[in-house]
Amino acid sequence: MRRLTKLSAVAAVAALALAGCGGSDSEGGGGDKPAASDDVCKTADGDGPKIGLAYDVGGRGDQSFNDSAYAGLEKAVTDFDATCIEGEATDGEAESAREDRLRNMAENGATAIIGVGFAYSESVNAVAPDFPEVNFAVIDGFDPDETANDNVAYLGFAEEQGSFLVGVAAAEKSKSGTIGFVGGVNNDLIQKFEAGYTAGAKAANPDIKVEVAYIQESDLAGFGDPAGGKAAATGEFDKGADVVYHAAGGSGSGVFDAAVEAGEGNYAIGVDSDQYLTATDAQKPFILTSMLKRVDTATYDFAKSIDEGKALVSYTVYDLKADGVGYSKSGGFVDDIAADIDGYKDKIIGGEIKVPTKP
Repeated sequence: MRRLTKLSAVAAVAALALAGCGGSDSEGGGGDKPAASDDVCKTADGDGPKIGLAYDVGGRGDQSFNDSAYAGLEKAVTDFDATCIEGEATDGEAESAREDRLRNMAENGATAIIGVGFAYSESVNAVAPDFPEVNFAVIDGFDPDETANDNVAYLGFAEEQGSFLVGVAAAEKSKSGTIGFVGGVNNDLIQKFEAGYTAGAKAANPDIKVEVAYIQESDLAGFGDPAGGKAAATGEFDKGADVVYHAAGGSGSGVFDAAVEAGEGNYAIGVDSDQYLTATDAQKPFILTSMLKRVDTATYDFAKSIDEGKALVSYTVYDLKADGVGYSKSGGFVDDIAADIDGYKDKIIGGEIKVPTKP
């Protein structure tokens, strides 16, 4: 289990971070980046656990991965009378900067610290041994050297399973017989989205054609490049795709814009959160569904484990059975095929369908 979840750690440390992954069916992203909500950490004054939340690049307001973690933090502060500290990574920062961020949180009294994204795996591995009384977690994390620190949890997701479901939706809604996928960065994590999406589409329509494009091969800028997302999606619409799914973080807003420009009958599929809910008015009619990745649930569950004195450690995977991934129905565009999608969901949960993690 540990080796499988590690996901090629040597390559991952250089390539994985903000993958555009995380969310619930009650919040989301798309369109221009909004102002972040009021900071709960400035007003919380309870006597529960003190939680440090270390965001990846983009921070709060990304309408995706980071915002979903913040939603889980907000709920934890309310439910557990907690207080909190926040910090945010900057694009291209040194590994030492991530370590310093975690150390500062620990030295300022955090009893639990959550790194949002793969890129915190190495820094947590370096810092956690120095603070044995503090519990750490990494969203989508891996143990770089398999030291199995007993104060570290790695919270992962079965992204391929949720992507399978939206792949079914794409294939069943496509009129052209061609659909598309846009990934932010071509790495192990985002390949899980591609693999599941293609498998779901092929299950629903074995003759479907899937166009695939990655904005960047290894540069994390691929997760924050709306223009690049738009260009990649436009290329797929030009090739005949009428539904394009993105797993590209902040670049996804460009994919939505490409769908708008492609015109009526063309759709985009969001990721992480229900991106229909925070899309622009112009984009909403073109967002078919979103693949939900419950980073908020993982964040909340970790905080809950701290509050209960039973801290999560090692690997936890949030899959369809655990309601850790899924799909959204906002806009009503998939209501007529929801029974079909849910039928595939039941088969995955029951083990009848094994969803691939590699394209």
